[in-house]
Amino acid sequence: MSNITFKLNGEMVSVEGNPGVRLLDVLRNEFKLTGIKEGCGEGECGACAVLLDHKIVNSCSVVLANVDGHEIMTIEGFKNSKKYQIIRDSFGHAGAVQCGFCTPGMVIATESLLNENPSPTEDEIKIGMSGNLCRCTGYQSIIEAVKRASEDGDGLW
Repeated sequence: MSNITFKLNGEMVSVEGNPGVRLLDVLRNEFKLTGIKEGCGEGECGACAVLLDHKIVNSCSVVLANVDGHEIMTIEGFKNSKKYQIIRDSFGHAGAVQCGFCTPGMVIATESLLNENPSPTEDEIKIGMSGNLCRCTGYQSIIEAVKRASEDGDGLW
């Protein structure tokens, strides 16, 4: 058993437990952060995406020990930001949300992409969002949403 301490959504937290457990399980079970979904459990679909030190990671592929002393931002924490509001609105305007299962991961991926490249081309958006699977939208509306977020949030990223 280990004591793992990290910043979660802006607040320092500690977890006593198995350092080899998946971050996804700790976030959902210990902290009740259910915006993170388990899709594939193999790091392929992006439904469990979080920001680890401002970089996107799939929480199903990260063990708890690897977040000790780091910062984690989930969709629940990100929802309190102006950037989230811009992304949320752009997804709504573009019709990029259908069933909603992938949406938190898509929003986190959009934030990660725009943090690194505030004005991405369509090809850069496709690459930036390629780690997230959606079975409902056909992706074109998601690409349009990211473009709109980039434009509407000009200066935020």
